Amino acid sequence: MADPILWTIILNYKTPDMTLQSAEAALREMKGIDGQIIIVDNDSQDGSFEALEAGVKERGWDRVRVVQSGHNGGFGAGNNYGIQAGLRDGPPPDYVYILNSDAFPDDGAIRILLDYLQANPKTGFAGSNIHGPDGDWHCTIFRFPSIWSELEGAAKTGPITKLLRRHVIPQPLPDGPTVVDWAAGASMMMRYETLAEIGLFDETFFLYFEETDLCRRAKLAGWPMVYLPDSKVTHIGSVSTGMKTWARKPGYWFDSRLHYFIKNHGRAYAAAATVAHVAGGLIWRLRCLIQRKQVGEEARFLRDLMVHDIRAAVRSAKLNATDAAIQNTPLVHSGQS
Repeated sequence: MADPILWTIILNYKTPDMTLQSAEAALREMKGIDGQIIIVDNDSQDGSFEALEAGVKERGWDRVRVVQSGHNGGFGAGNNYGIQAGLRDGPPPDYVYILNSDAFPDDGAIRILLDYLQANPKTGFAGSNIHGPDGDWHCTIFRFPSIWSELEGAAKTGPITKLLRRHVIPQPLPDGPTVVDWAAGASMMMRYETLAEIGLFDETFFLYFEETDLCRRAKLAGWPMVYLPDSKVTHIGSVSTGMKTWARKPGYWFDSRLHYFIKNHGRAYAAAATVAHVAGGLIWRLRCLIQRKQVGEEARFLRDLMVHDIRAAVRSAKLNATDAAIQNTPLVHSGQS
């Protein structure tokens, strides 16, 4: 039996030095594993591409190549570009490993994922135990979002969480290999056979919810996601996105959330999910009022969520009305009598 082929995809956006450190860690952990590392510069336009090319050449990494996407379509699009770049040059791999540019595999991390997928041919994806530089565990395993999870997550109230415990999205750290709905894409290995069946990332998502959607498609096709706590990866987090410094969530986060619900459950369900979140948020505000606590950023978030989804609904209604008008316009034929 031939040794499995693994491609590691690392997406860079304006962090060339850190990306090279990530590639170095991945290259170390790929020792004895056949394959390559593809670094995708996601149209940084700050000299990153040239710095990455120079860094790879200087280090003499013959298993690492750097490609330029030419367009920043987001996380999913960038990773898709890396996979497609590899496919243009030859046969597909057995596995694709996506690794954040601010993530660094610990000893054995990649091998653990690969060996598990090799030993369990019905498993589609495998995710790692993500922790910070100080060793603190980052929760990166979740249930799929739902109407009930929107209510529970926004209400943040003990009795509601207890009642809806089967819908709480964040999951606790398991002791061993565990099937989960989805895991964050900071360190995720994917069986190429699975991707060939379900397709790559949906590029409508610019950032956030893209791995949620991909894992859901895989699960529906019979390819579960397994979380392997022994595969440990150090993750700094939010270096490219700046999420830790956000005063409020950007528009593309709301776009991705709405697209996820509409795509997977329909417009009525998406609207109900937003209503559930608003209801939960009002419960949280009432609790804060009674306990004389600060509401925090939730008040602004609720306003942004409602404004975004109402505007999206109005745009959709206008587009539907325009389409209907076009379809109902009578055809006029000209010609000689």
